[in-house]
Amino acid sequence: MLNKKDLDFIEYWKNNRDKEKRTFRQLCAGLPVGAALAIAILATLFTGWDTRAEMVARGESSPTVIIVAVVIIVVFVAIFYKKHQWDQNEEHYLELLYKQRKEQNLENTNV
Repeated sequence: MLNKKDLDFIEYWKNNRDKEKRTFRQLCAGLPVGAALAIAILATLFTGWDTRAEMVARGESSPTVIIVAVVIIVVFVAIFYKKHQWDQNEEHYLELLYKQRKEQNLENTNV
C-alpha cells in the first residue's frame, strides 16, 4: 500500500513534470550547484595549491579563456545536474504508478 508521501509525490509530479523538464528552468535551478563547482575550480587554481598548474594558467592562457571555460562548466553542470534529478524523479514516479496499478488490480481481482 502506498503511503501519503508517495501519493503526494505522484500528484505533485503529475502536475509539474512537464514544467520541471524545461531546459531553462533546469538551468536556473541548477546554477547554484554549477557555481559552487566553478568557485571550487577557481579557488584551486588561484590559491597556489598546485604551483605548476598556476604557472601554466597564468603564463599560457588568457583570462578570457578561463572565464569562458568557467561559464561553460557552470552551464553544463547546472543542466546536467537538474536533468539527472528529473530522470530520478521520473523513474520514481513510474515505479509508484506501477505499484499503485498493481495494488488496484489485486483489489479488483479479490472483490
